Amino acid sequence: MDTIILYPVMGRGHLVPMVELGKFITTHHHDTLSVKIFLPSSSNTTNSQYITTLIAATPSITFHQLSRSQNLTTSLQSFISQSSKPKAFILDFFNHSAVAITTALNIPTFYYFPNAASTVALFLYTPTIYHNTSNKKTSIYNDALRNIPGLPPLSPEDMPEPMVDRRSQSYKSFMNMSIQMRKTDGLIVNSFEMLETKAFMALKNGACVMEEQKPRVFCVGPLVETVKENNDVVDDDDHDGCFSWLNLQPSQSVVLLSFGSYGRFSKSQIIEIAIGLEKSEKRFLWVVRNPIGYERKELSFEELLPKGFLERTKEKGKVLRDWAPQVKILSHDSVGGFVTHCGWNSVLEAINCGVSMIAWPLYAEQRLNRVVMVEEMKVALALKENEDGFVKASELEKRVREIMDTDRGRGKKVKERVLGAKNDAISALSDGGSSRFDLNKLVELWRQ
Repeated sequence: MDTIILYPVMGRGHLVPMVELGKFITTHHHDTLSVKIFLPSSSNTTNSQYITTLIAATPSITFHQLSRSQNLTTSLQSFISQSSKPKAFILDFFNHSAVAITTALNIPTFYYFPNAASTVALFLYTPTIYHNTSNKKTSIYNDALRNIPGLPPLSPEDMPEPMVDRRSQSYKSFMNMSIQMRKTDGLIVNSFEMLETKAFMALKNGACVMEEQKPRVFCVGPLVETVKENNDVVDDDDHDGCFSWLNLQPSQSVVLLSFGSYGRFSKSQIIEIAIGLEKSEKRFLWVVRNPIGYERKELSFEELLPKGFLERTKEKGKVLRDWAPQVKILSHDSVGGFVTHCGWNSVLEAINCGVSMIAWPLYAEQRLNRVVMVEEMKVALALKENEDGFVKASELEKRVREIMDTDRGRGKKVKERVLGAKNDAISALSDGGSSRFDLNKLVELWRQ
C-alpha cells in the first residue's frame, strides 16, 4: 500500500485541518493509500491531549512524533529505508523550509493551506504586486490591491499584518514563499468551489501567476471537525453547564461569541462587549479570556465584567471561561448567530452548521477573510471599528439585533445565504462533488 506523509504545524488552527485532510484521504481511498502524520515536537499540553485522543479515535492514520533531537531528514530517510518512498509529502505552508529536504529526496511535495482560497490567491499574486509597485507611489500600490484576481477590492487595512510593510523581512519571507509555492507539485486548499467561485476560478486558470509555470490547485474543503447530531443530551462533557443551558433555549435564539485560541481584548473592550450584549436583549453564550496584559493573572468575572452584569443577564446569557467546544455549540439547534474573529476554521464550522456570522477580525489574515465573508460569500455582517480598532457597545448591539432578526433585512439575507452555503458544502464533499473530484485528481496524480 502506498503512503502519503502529512507534516503539520502544531498550532491548533493548523493541526486540526491537516488531520481532517488525512481522514478525508483514508475515508475514500483506504484500499490503496495509507496516511502517516509526522508531528513536530511540542510542549503544548492542549495539543498533547488532543493528539492522545486523536490517536485513539483515528486508527486509520499512523502518527509519528518527532523528538527534539530528531530532524525531518533523518526521519524521512529512516522511513524510506524501512519501506518505500512515500507517494507524496504534504506540508503546512508554514513548514515551507522542509521543501528543500523533500526535493533532495525526490519526494513529490504539496503545500496544504488551511485557509480560504482567497488567501491563497493573494499569496500567489504577491510577487506580481511587488514587481508592479516597488518604489512607486502609494496610490499605485492601492490600485493593485483593488485588482487582485479572484478577490473583491481590498484596501491596505485588509492585508495580513506581515504583508503591510513591503520593506519588512516578514513581507520578503511571504514573497519568497509565494515564489516557492509555484514550483511545488501542487497546492491543496481547505475550501470549495461554490463558496469562493471567483477565487477558485482564478486559482484554477492560473490568473494569480503571471509566469508560465502555474501550480496545480486542488480545493478539497470544507475539512473541519464534526460532531454527532444529538443536541438534547447532557453528559460528562456538559462543560460548565453549557449544554444544559443551551437545551433550555428556543431554537436559533442564541448568539455565540468566541474568538479563537489567541483572541484577546483590552479590559475596556470586554466591558463594552458586555454592555452591548445586555442592551441587545438577545440570548448569548460568551467565551471570555483574560484581557491583554493580564495573561499571567486570572481575573474573576466580577473583576472583568460590569457590576451586576451576571445577575442582570442570568436569564438570557451564559459566560464561559477561556475555551468552549465550539463545533459542538455551533451544532446545537438553539444557536443562530456567531460573533467570530474570522479564523478560517471557525468560518467553515459556522457554514457547516448553517450559523450566520458577525465578523470581528483580530489578527493574521482575518481582515482579508472579513472582506470575503461580507462582500463575496455574503455569510456575515461586519462590525464597524474606530481607528484604534475599538468597537462600541452600540455597534455590537445593532449588529447582534440585526443578525438574529432572520425575518427581515440583512439578517434574513445572511441566514438564507449561509444555509445555501451549508448545502453547497454537503454537495462538495459528496460523491461527484467538486472537493471529491479534486481529491480523486490528486490520488490519480500520486499513482502515476
